[in-house]
Amino acid sequence: MMTSACGFHFRGSYLLPEEVSTISVTSFDSYNQITRDVKNQLRLNGVDVVSPGSNITNLHLISEAANDDSDNGRTLSLYQNSRAAEYELSYRVSYRVSVPGYDKKTFNVNITRSYLDNPLAALAKSVERDLIVEEMREQAAEQILRQMARLKAQLIVTPAGSDELQDFPTDIDGTKNQPETITIDEGVEQTTSTSEVSSASKVSSDSDESVTSDSQTETP
Repeated sequence: MMTSACGFHFRGSYLLPEEVSTISVTSFDSYNQITRDVKNQLRLNGVDVVSPGSNITNLHLISEAANDDSDNGRTLSLYQNSRAAEYELSYRVSYRVSVPGYDKKTFNVNITRSYLDNPLAALAKSVERDLIVEEMREQAAEQILRQMARLKAQLIVTPAGSDELQDFPTDIDGTKNQPETITIDEGVEQTTSTSEVSSASKVSSDSDESVTSDSQTETP
């Protein structure tokens, strides 16, 4: 299979375009686990993670939220005594992509997992719940990488000398925002989806960033 002619080369588990061989990563918390997971995924796939620059594609992690509390989670099924038998764990991470010459775009990755609540094993279920949340965090990092792998392959190069910012393709991840559901074990299902955040409802402005990603001006 020849890939060099179209600019693609295998890097780890993903097929990444050469344009994504270098990227900067900034975050709401540089020491947060999701930040480390995203950087690790990029490095494992041969991407150089560098300091932010005006000519460097930037991935900025805006926020994360995990609903891993059975009291707040959505109940999926009940025992005969009306106690929750199964409920939904959810994890969401919001991030913004800045490509030189293009408007910035903000996206959400949402992952949900159904979880069986065994009242006879309180300690074990607590450990299991923590492991599930960590797995969802790792899978969110993988989902971000998959989207970045498709991103620049679909971007149109900005004409030389042009100061006009271009817009992203409407479907840069190739999924058209359709959720993907997979079966884990014993009928337990996990759903993953990526959605674009409209400019009117962006999660955070540039002034909220803990680290300045670059000097590009965002178009309203």
